[in-house]
Amino acid sequence: MHVSRTTGPGACPRAALRGTPSDPRATRAGACIGVLLVALACGGPDGPAAPSDASAPARADAKPTASPQRRGLWVLAEGHQRVLEHPDRIPILVEDAGLLGATDLFVQVLRGGRAWFESSLADAGPYRALVEAGGLDTLSELLRQAHAAGLRVHAWVNVLSLARNREAPWLETLGADAVLVDKRGRSLLDYPNFDLPQPDRRYYRMGTPALYLDPASPGVAELVAATFAELLVRYPELDGLHLDYIRYPDVLPFVPGTRFGVGLDFGYGAATRARFRNETGLEAPLGDSTRNANRWDDWRREKLTGLVASIAERGRTARPGVALSAAVWTWADRGYLALGQDWRRWLEDGLIDFAVPMAYTLDDRLLRYQVERFAHLPVGGRIWIGLGTWLFAGQPERALEQIRIARDGGAVAESLFSYDSIVATPALRDALVREAAHAR
Repeated sequence: MHVSRTTGPGACPRAALRGTPSDPRATRAGACIGVLLVALACGGPDGPAAPSDASAPARADAKPTASPQRRGLWVLAEGHQRVLEHPDRIPILVEDAGLLGATDLFVQVLRGGRAWFESSLADAGPYRALVEAGGLDTLSELLRQAHAAGLRVHAWVNVLSLARNREAPWLETLGADAVLVDKRGRSLLDYPNFDLPQPDRRYYRMGTPALYLDPASPGVAELVAATFAELLVRYPELDGLHLDYIRYPDVLPFVPGTRFGVGLDFGYGAATRARFRNETGLEAPLGDSTRNANRWDDWRREKLTGLVASIAERGRTARPGVALSAAVWTWADRGYLALGQDWRRWLEDGLIDFAVPMAYTLDDRLLRYQVERFAHLPVGGRIWIGLGTWLFAGQPERALEQIRIARDGGAVAESLFSYDSIVATPALRDALVREAAHAR
């Protein structure tokens, strides 16, 4: 998501809880990953677990989802609820989800390269800590309780953002070359406090300062896809895999393409530029150069789409029938031009089953324009609308109005950000509960 998720830990009382790359590094990593996944896929002496019911990849011209309308609820890993770290909060989440009219939970299980699930490829420190504390795999327990209540559970993963985690195992495996480099040749690893150095900070702003992996760097796509395949093999009860931060970093002011020769963008690491040269015979437009700019932008966009394709292929092989989705930039053209995120193509090509544009805005008219535009796309039947309900903590009726706008505009489903913010604001929670009861 574009919104910061760095809210600190908090133990709230129950009352509050209610309210095939050529690079040698990539080759070595790929060999280890391949051996691991073959072992995981065998599933022990009884073979792999049978997949739970889920829809097959939808066609680009699929009809809108039939009623009753679906509603997603984003559940943070490191918000003040921290449900996966507190098993006693799982039944409260499940009950609240039902009262809020949710049908689908997007449960964050990978953030900053840290995993709240059993993993040999990501940093499973959070998972090990919760098992050592309570002896319970809480993701498995959440799946059990959610399914008993008729809820679907999607594993929400931050794909290319490592937040501020310089110690992420992915970096150890891939090396520093896997971190994005800006067009001035500076690695994000060298940015002061993970933000733009001066004098650039006088002119530009990074939407979410963090370390980001370069999707075009050798070995990145293979390792990321393998990690998610491992997740789906270990937890076959998962209904879906929900991709977040599946883009290049956003920088303001927005520049629609390298050909203009201004602004700041990323993806200029030495290994990535060498790969571009090997595959196209062209040089990347480093610095102030605009040579080969259109081809360079196309190539980086293709590499990001290739990452999504790798995740889809490995994920669906590991867990046939899993629903793949992505939280995406609401400004689809900007996502295409500046962030390498061609999510409409991902839908058209069946790489993902549905997309959730994050339409977080205080402007109801703008929201209506966006929803109506999405609803009339050929893939509109597979576009959910992400609503920033946290924006209306002091005006719950505004949150309800945006739900109405989304539905009247033709949205087939919506997702609310976030569970933490809703239960932290009793008036907002109560209003949403009443709305859900009335909708039934």
